[in-house]
Amino acid sequence: MASSLVVPVIDVHNDNFKEMWPAMVIAVKSSSFIAVDTELSGLGNRKALLAQSIEDRYKAICHAARSRSILSLGISCYKILDNKAENTYLVQVYNLTLLCSEEYIIEPQSVQFLVQHGFDFNKQYANGIPYCKGNNKAGSDDRGVHIRALFTELLRARKPLVLHNGLIDMAFLYQSFYAHLPEHLATFTADLSEMFPAGIYDTKYITEFELRLTASYLEYAYKKCKLDNSRSVTSGAGPHVQVEFCQYGGHMSSYVDYRTCPDVASTEGQTNICLQFSGFGWCPNGSQCPLSHDTDLIILQDEKCSGDKRKKRKRHREKKKGKENPTEASSMFDGAPENKIPHMEVDPAETPEPPVENEGNTAKSEESMKIDDEGNGVCDSVATAMTDDTKTNTKEGRESRAEDEEREKTSHPLSKSNSHNKTDTGIHRAGFDAFMTGFIFAHANSLPKKEGGGVVEKKEQLTWIPSCLNKVYLSGKAAPLNVVKSTFSKSSKAHVQKMEMVWGAKV
Repeated sequence: MASSLVVPVIDVHNDNFKEMWPAMVIAVKSSSFIAVDTELSGLGNRKALLAQSIEDRYKAICHAARSRSILSLGISCYKILDNKAENTYLVQVYNLTLLCSEEYIIEPQSVQFLVQHGFDFNKQYANGIPYCKGNNKAGSDDRGVHIRALFTELLRARKPLVLHNGLIDMAFLYQSFYAHLPEHLATFTADLSEMFPAGIYDTKYITEFELRLTASYLEYAYKKCKLDNSRSVTSGAGPHVQVEFCQYGGHMSSYVDYRTCPDVASTEGQTNICLQFSGFGWCPNGSQCPLSHDTDLIILQDEKCSGDKRKKRKRHREKKKGKENPTEASSMFDGAPENKIPHMEVDPAETPEPPVENEGNTAKSEESMKIDDEGNGVCDSVATAMTDDTKTNTKEGRESRAEDEEREKTSHPLSKSNSHNKTDTGIHRAGFDAFMTGFIFAHANSLPKKEGGGVVEKKEQLTWIPSCLNKVYLSGKAAPLNVVKSTFSKSSKAHVQKMEMVWGAKV
């Protein structure tokens, strides 16, 4: 793979929507899986979105989806190329600018942030693709070329749906392009399980419980997966993901924004990391923060800390073994591999769920401690800088960390708009975020699957990640939301009617 990955993102708006329709439908139908991301006009009350009761949390999400809108929609279609090397994908990325035709709330904080980072509201109001929320209007939304019809094509394709921290995204998609959200969470999950029979995958859950990354916000997870994937390519050892893109020429090239994501670069000697941003991808000081928000630096520093901890644990084991049997200690550990960092040693399917305080940032919580009885260590610069709040197991601390995670939905930086057909070093937009989400999923799928305590070879490419099927991440919770239809819940009436139209038969 090249040192810098350049991703063509097709900008779709009301003026070219009909022109792009055939290509988008083909991309959706021929894909192996589809990754989706949204940019929203707001989320409402953050505290309510993190209520202890999941049902109360769902009600808050419904209120946000009914009163706010989707500003842009990213769709990234990943298609496995059977005639190429294993784990090679053809990827088509679309960024759709939308405009809700009904009244909706735009939160001042969201507007200010989006404008500061290049979101073009003039373009949205002039050329946004119009849509109406809730149930079909006058029975016309099941025909023609429009955004609700595209969502219907996505359902008809029966492909796995991939999102990052996707509960809010799914609620907004349902309310915006499908039907009025049902009143109860169990009904909502029952509907989703039938809408996406190939399964829903949440890459935030995957990075937390399957890949066990140090942090799990989108940019961090993507760059870490891309770095690990690049190392596999360079070393020639182990499976790796390769991505290819269509070549866009002629007038089509005027619709394409090229988003560049360089490989993680070495930043020797720099340690001025913002721990708030490092852990959650968000900082209240924003661009005024005097500390580094460089994700490359954060990843390399995390890897250095992990390596230091492994060395300290090894020395601790050797010292402990030496006291028990001094004559055998040296030979016992000569050539022995270093243990993995603690949060990667266990399989979540085999062990009790982690405590809530570790949710969303397991390794960062470990880094807040000094060397403990097991010899777990930490970089001194990181340990010294951690605040008392992050070191304590308090309700306030857990709520604060969960709220920081939830801010990821509206507080990641958007890249500034450049002229068409110009390479842009900024990487955030709904389209590129969907690409990053899909890449994380593809990378996780390329790794050997686990069954029980051992590693097994993949039996077929399209088994994906069984341990993460229909498990959606819940901030501040030790267990995910299972997207299933239980024996005690029924599908909503609106959903049943929609499914008759989508599938042509009752579900």
